[in-house]
Amino acid sequence: MPVKKHRKELTPTMIARLKPDPSKLRLWVADSIVPGFGVRVTEKGSKTFVLRTRYPGETNASRREIGKVGEIELADAREKARNWLKLIGDGKDPARVEDENRRSQIAKDATTVDAVLDAFEKDHVEGLRSGDQVKAAFANHVRPRLGDKSIYDLKRSDITTMLNEIKADSGPVMADRVLAHVRKAFNWQMIQDDEFKSPIVRGMAKTKPKERARKRSLADDEIRDVWAGLDQIEQPACYPRYVKSLLIAMTRRNESARMHTDELEGDLWIIPASRYKNKQDHVIPVTPALKALIGEKPTGCNGNSWFVFSTTHGAKSFSGFSKAKKELDRIIAKIRKEKGRAPMKQWQLHDLRRTGRSLMSRAKVDADHAERCMGHVIGGVRETYDRYEYLDEKRKAFEALASLLDMILNPPADNVVPMHAEAVG
Repeated sequence: MPVKKHRKELTPTMIARLKPDPSKLRLWVADSIVPGFGVRVTEKGSKTFVLRTRYPGETNASRREIGKVGEIELADAREKARNWLKLIGDGKDPARVEDENRRSQIAKDATTVDAVLDAFEKDHVEGLRSGDQVKAAFANHVRPRLGDKSIYDLKRSDITTMLNEIKADSGPVMADRVLAHVRKAFNWQMIQDDEFKSPIVRGMAKTKPKERARKRSLADDEIRDVWAGLDQIEQPACYPRYVKSLLIAMTRRNESARMHTDELEGDLWIIPASRYKNKQDHVIPVTPALKALIGEKPTGCNGNSWFVFSTTHGAKSFSGFSKAKKELDRIIAKIRKEKGRAPMKQWQLHDLRRTGRSLMSRAKVDADHAERCMGHVIGGVRETYDRYEYLDEKRKAFEALASLLDMILNPPADNVVPMHAEAVG
């Protein structure tokens, strides 16, 4: 049955008005702008952009679909038809070229920074005690900036730009930490990829080695500012208690964040060796100050045990460090500005652990006992030891820390002696 033919400049309005002809199998409306390009309307009303021409390897002209009307705009379909005609003029089959491009894109997608980081995390990061920190560094700083780039297209300038942005947002130490994680991931990729060469070179670090060995501890007025800022934070509700625990228990970030009621035995908090840095159980006496932070069973908790610091009613441990810390810094800056004081020097959550150690020294705690409170092994590394060793001494040390902290937070009005930040190794 013959096909009804028309030739005129196609427009979106014209295409929308096209209707099937009941007496014809299909309606073909050719475009007057691009030769061979047009719209085919089936008897059921389906409309498709088509290019009718003689394709490479064929003796007669044939029609190939460019795309369904509605799924591709007229202008895009017309441009695609022009590109096809150009390829045909060069003796190339558009279908084969598009297939090659599709395969190339699939291969490229498999080697984006995101894909490499996914594979690196699965092969190397999972299972590490610091694994969550590495993943967070990638998620917060690397993937948003470089995730969709092919590793083969990366330039040193891309890495430098990323590090400069991280330095501006989160400080030079964080920039160097991210650099170290990305360097390991790219080195891992180079081991198994002959074609990839890491764009990371020496000299990209934003700090010097001595600067990376942080010695920051908070002064008394800074501690009061942190506590005042925490008192203004409403969400996440667990965050103020969590941050305070870092100083009161002198723990690392994830050690407190993952505190679980299964680790509490009476008035002791036993951090298991499986998640402690020195791979030994670490026992922390629960002072009244720490007990107040642990709190009661969260509302909505369905189990008999739960994560102490959680935004999911105890089901999962707290993990929103970056966002909450930025909000805390914002509040502290506002507090100091309102009082006409200089901005607070950049600080990190880990500085609270160092601050706690400094305060123990001020409280005249024996140095060895203070080190044990931090989970450090005294007198060299030993294979085994009694985890309840020096428990009484540690309890007194933590109580002395809590007592001094209370004095700092609630000083007599006529006896406030400003203390400057100390450098503690």
